Amino acid sequence: MRSRRLQRGSALVEFQVLALLLLVPLVYVLLAALDVQRTVFGATQAAREAGRLAATTSDPGAARHAAALALQDQGVDPQSATVSFDCPRGCRAPGGEVTVEVATTVPLPFLPPVLTEAVRAAIPVSAVHTAPIDRYRSAP
Repeated sequence: MRSRRLQRGSALVEFQVLALLLLVPLVYVLLAALDVQRTVFGATQAAREAGRLAATTSDPGAARHAAALALQDQGVDPQSATVSFDCPRGCRAPGGEVTVEVATTVPLPFLPPVLTEAVRAAIPVSAVHTAPIDRYRSAP
């Protein structure tokens, strides 16, 4: 009877310790996954907007600006992303295509920048969009 009184409440303490040990890594993984998903949304939207603008205006500067705005909309630093264009038949050729690729990396949350660079604790994210150039567009 005496040993039962000494152990009274120990199950509650053990449960709290175990819950804490399991919840902290779970929350960290959840935060990292949400950060990656946010960046994927931003990169996809940036590629689509840049491709659409490059296909209609043939101005890479305006397309890069549209990509930067789309990245900023999702909270991604546009300076960390690279935007590249590929036009196999020329960027102004009627009936051609403009392919835009946006690439960036997502550092793992709550790690100092020194550690992130030393062990490459970042997840690469990229998005590709191909936009058709209007077939009936006037040739330059």
